[in-house]
Order: sequence, then structure tokens, then C-alpha cells
Amino acid sequence: MSDVDDLIAKNRQWALGKTEADPDFFSRLVRQQSPSYLWIGCSDSRVPANEIVGLDPGELFVHRNVANLAPPQDANYLSVLQYAVEVLKVRHILVVGHYGCGGVAAATDPAQHGLIDHWLSPIRYLAKERHVELAALPSDKARFDRLCELNVVRQVRNVASNPFVLAAWSTGRDLTVHGWCYSIENGLVSDLAVSISSASQAEALFNDEA
Repeated sequence: MSDVDDLIAKNRQWALGKTEADPDFFSRLVRQQSPSYLWIGCSDSRVPANEIVGLDPGELFVHRNVANLAPPQDANYLSVLQYAVEVLKVRHILVVGHYGCGGVAAATDPAQHGLIDHWLSPIRYLAKERHVELAALPSDKARFDRLCELNVVRQVRNVASNPFVLAAWSTGRDLTVHGWCYSIENGLVSDLAVSISSASQAEALFNDEA
């Protein structure tokens, strides 16, 4: 059996297990997609979004890319965000980075990596912008971990300043943007205390970060 055939066999086992535990599981998924959460996270295979927060398929709308970026010029991310906010009407947007992120490491590596260098340029600029804060930390690991956190905060800022999100807040929508960082070492998520639920809160965060 090839590696891919093995995956198909595991899929059959998974589907059977789901229906044995809950015969209506897939019927509910077909009838409606109504997640309360949008997850914007890293593509890293060690960061399985649904599993980390204990949610089933259908309960978490997910967008992933290298280094969990939310760039205002990326049509893929913007399409996901608009659909989540305007159609699914999610109540929480979770921007989730992780410690030990290879994308963050590549952004600070002076070596050339090709196309990915263009994608990661916002993190490189962020590292230069926060150089004094990072240089004051006691070790390379501490600096790396902090840059992973700072990247999450910056992406929260990008999401909170997006016109789709601002429009939702202008109508009184219950919508909050959160910033988390996940540890692969222990499986725990840390809330970075940068949650934003209104345009006024967003402005205050931006002023603090400036």
C-alpha cells in the first residue's frame, strides 16, 4: 500500500468512527456551516487548528499561510476574511502564531530563500522596527519567541484595521479579534491580551504599539 493509499484507508476509518459515535454527524455538516470562529494561522503541520481548540469540522473557519500573516494586499486572505465576516458572521477572529515558527526564522535569516523572502518581508521590517526591544532580551530564544508574538500583534492590527471588520463594527456587530501564540512544546495557547472588539479599541492598541 502506498503512502497515499494509506491516507485514504485512514480516512475511511475516521469517517466510520465519526458515524459510529454520531450517526448524524455528516448530515449536519451538509445542512449548514455556521462557525463562530475564524482562525488565521500558520501552515506549519505541527499546528492543527481544530485539534488545538477541541472543535469539530464545521465549527472553525480556517485560513492558513506561512507565518500567519494578514497582509492587506493578499486577495486570498481578504476573500476568506470577507466571507467569514459578511456571510458566516463569525463572532471571533483568532490570529494564532506559534513559537518556533520557521517563517519567522527565515525572515530574520540573512540568507536568500527566493520567493518566500517577498512574503516574509513584513516580519523582517517588524524585526528592524522593534530592534531595541528585541536586543534587550537575554537570549536568542527569547528574542525569537518575542518576535513570534510581535508578529501576531501586528497581524491583529492588520485585521482590526480592515474595512470589512470596521464595517461590521460600525453596525454594532459582536465581533472580536484575538491574538494568540501556540507552544508546540506543551500544546498550550497563550492569549497575548490584544483582543479588539471595536474601532475605538483598535485605535488605542495602534497608539500603544506606535
